[in-house]
Amino acid sequence: MDPATHGVLKVASSVLEELDLELVLERVLEAARELTEARFAALGVLDESRSQLGRFLTLGIDEPSRRQIGRLPTGRGVLGELIRNPRPLRVADVGSHPRSYGFPMGHPPMSSFLGVPILVGGQPYGNLYLTEKQSATEFSEDDEQAVMLLAGFAGLAIDHARRFSGSEAQRAQLQRTVDALDATLQISRALGGETDLNAILELVAKRGRALVAARTLIIELLRGDELEMAAGAGELPEGLLGQRVGLENTVASAALRTGQTQRLTDRLNRARFEEHGIGHLGLTAEDGMVVPLVFRGRPYGVLVVLNCLEAAEFNEEHQRLLESFAASAATAVATAQSAADERRRQRLAAAEAERSRWARELHDETLQALGNLRLVLSGARRQGGPEAMSAAITQALEQLDFDITTLRALITELRPAALDQLGLGPALMALMERVRGGGLDVDAHISLAYEHGTAPTRLVSELETAVYRIVQEALTNAVKHGGARRASLEVIEGDGQVSITIRDDGAGFDPEAATQGFGMVGMAERASMLEGTLTVRSAPGAGATVTVLLPVEHRDAPDHPASMPAAGQS
Repeated sequence: MDPATHGVLKVASSVLEELDLELVLERVLEAARELTEARFAALGVLDESRSQLGRFLTLGIDEPSRRQIGRLPTGRGVLGELIRNPRPLRVADVGSHPRSYGFPMGHPPMSSFLGVPILVGGQPYGNLYLTEKQSATEFSEDDEQAVMLLAGFAGLAIDHARRFSGSEAQRAQLQRTVDALDATLQISRALGGETDLNAILELVAKRGRALVAARTLIIELLRGDELEMAAGAGELPEGLLGQRVGLENTVASAALRTGQTQRLTDRLNRARFEEHGIGHLGLTAEDGMVVPLVFRGRPYGVLVVLNCLEAAEFNEEHQRLLESFAASAATAVATAQSAADERRRQRLAAAEAERSRWARELHDETLQALGNLRLVLSGARRQGGPEAMSAAITQALEQLDFDITTLRALITELRPAALDQLGLGPALMALMERVRGGGLDVDAHISLAYEHGTAPTRLVSELETAVYRIVQEALTNAVKHGGARRASLEVIEGDGQVSITIRDDGAGFDPEAATQGFGMVGMAERASMLEGTLTVRSAPGAGATVTVLLPVEHRDAPDHPASMPAAGQS
């Protein structure tokens, strides 16, 4: 379990097990330090005037050092900056801050600083102070976001602990707070290994609906000046998902414009819902909330929950929980959309690079050759005489034969006829011959079920094309970028998958380094579209190994080629 998840879960666990305020504050300190890898953590609680610190809890400073420091701070200097201006403060060197007051004698040295306010019931309660990040020279923006999320749940926990300490009747409300934290953590964990927007939206819809016991939850995403019903959970009219409504005059537009949750108990919002929003798409609601999804100031859409199953209407507690959850959900949606946009950008760039390459090939080879041919014929016509024309025609025929061969090679590169006519195995073997002709010594082993008679049909066309292009691109990269002289290829079908392994003895590279090329992007994209995986192992001077696993899918009708050359060792 990653430190962030573990740290926040400790807060949730302590709040659920104990409603003691002191224990809650202690757990918040421990989680904040673990969450950010800070050496020192402190929590300052404001006094009644809210103008200075009435209490100051620390973690990381031993008792002898604490006694040597003497009187605990009350909120001067940088600590007081968060009292005057309760918003996150992150600096690389706390001593260089304009309001720095300096440290007392015996105080351990501190440089990097992160401070985040804790609000309880919308009012300042205190501040979390973290110093000396151990794994870096300063705290990151991700640290700040994580501690802000922690501070939000800490505020809820402190509020419950102060008002309901020892009250068994309120444990259900506290349980819901912890459920909100757990739902948020599940969204965060999903981000670590999932960037598919549809999967993220499904998870958000299910967790959000369960969190506030709603009959229905809809996620409406912004699509220009429209709202798309992108995902939902609960009771949904058939055909609702995928439909769009105009953004103007909807409850969602009010939520996104104001940045505030909108309630359907408001008469104007009720009219917006029924006349312009999803109400006229078949949804009815006695009560509902529309919560904006905003990440770093950019709106992405709204969460719409309708009809509370455990009460006549959603209360303030439901609203606070859903708003806290929406902050994490917005992060997940933004991350998934960014990943999708980047993949789309890379696809377009790769396609454009491929078009440019073929344009250069046609210009440099064919068009220039045809231009030379025109010059030869024009010169012969000016000179006149049968001998000049005969020589020109002979030269023209030779040039045309060469150009036809070049064009055929280009066409074969684009879509080899053997791939359609004979199948993947022969097409790959023909590719190996062309690669060897270019100077790369390739040892190939190809074992496919259809070519060996153990499957009645060939692989589906999309899979054959993907395998061919991946092999072609990997070998091209080995020669063009790695200067490889030898390579080996294995294409083996078995256990429900096609395994492709290409090794070369080229110069190698750092797979993590940024690149301007699109070869790896294209291979990864082809593997991803077929729900496969691509792994690259390489290092400067150590060659490269590309491994691709693709799930097998065969065609429905048997193929009956006129002849089927065997594919095997070469």
